[in-house]
Amino acid sequence: MAITLEEIAKLSNVSRSTVSRVINGDPNVKEETRQRVLAVIERVNFQPNLAARSLARGRTDVIGLVIPAGIAAIFTDPWFPQVVKGISTECNIHGYSVMLWLAEPEFERQMITKILHSGLLDGVIVSSMVIDDPIVQSLYESSMPFVLIGRHPSLDIRYIDIDNASGGYEATAHLINLGYRKIATITGPQNLIAGYDRFLGYQQALEDHQLPIDPQLIVEGDFSENSGYEACRKIISQEPDAIFIANDTMAIGAFQAIQQAGLHVPDDIAVVGFDDIPQASSSPVPLTSIRQPTQQMGAAAVNALIEIIHFPNAKPENIILPTELVIRQSCGSFVTKKVSQGGA
Repeated sequence: MAITLEEIAKLSNVSRSTVSRVINGDPNVKEETRQRVLAVIERVNFQPNLAARSLARGRTDVIGLVIPAGIAAIFTDPWFPQVVKGISTECNIHGYSVMLWLAEPEFERQMITKILHSGLLDGVIVSSMVIDDPIVQSLYESSMPFVLIGRHPSLDIRYIDIDNASGGYEATAHLINLGYRKIATITGPQNLIAGYDRFLGYQQALEDHQLPIDPQLIVEGDFSENSGYEACRKIISQEPDAIFIANDTMAIGAFQAIQQAGLHVPDDIAVVGFDDIPQASSSPVPLTSIRQPTQQMGAAAVNALIEIIHFPNAKPENIILPTELVIRQSCGSFVTKKVSQGGA
């Protein structure tokens, strides 16, 4: 049976309220008394009840991480482990724990109200959200501190992001500058902000270079390897000379489709991806990709959320982190070039 505050008080020859004040770091306790109570706590290996401490302090030191993309995506897309690692590492530095919500998106949306009022969390980070996600709307209407990884298209919410449109533009412009003219794209989901913005960048690059936007060269994927494979099979029939693919995981699937069609990268079709996941440099044909600082985004989101928790009236400042165009064999050139600068 767990030892109680009353028993600690008896062993320390102090009141129960004094023990509680010591546990919660009250500076008004005499140092001699504090040390006596702490010695007893250490001797009996007392573990304070988390819920009780949270109630007394008004904080739980727990941050919720919501990824409304489905459990399968979280465990198969290499982007997610990187951002989770950045969040977890930064939380540990600041003495916070992370509660990861693992549920299908529809279940998360049903549970959001209960979780918001459970008292379990000090704040929430939402990543990889869909456009007009009701989770974000619920958070926006609540008093819960939260930040987004990825911008919101309409609400004034603090976020950490990269310039996805600029990255999509630069990837496409790079192919154009190499002399390719029939450039296809496998987009990300168009109900996700990142997928939508990267497609906008592709379109703008073609327009600025006076190249036609051909709907037959545009196929939507879902950021999974299989969707990249299936989308590329459709695109190959249109005989493009290059493809901008909205993430590296889909690009790996596209490589398989190109190989099965008896074609070669980059001799027959040049390819540029997005994210620069670890597999990009070790794929059969090393992949040219837009590198984004995924772990840094997670860390920046934690720091922004902690600032909101401690200074709720501070003016929100959004952070745009830089990306890099990392050029490898898949488009036939070798150089690394910074493509967008960070800012606030």
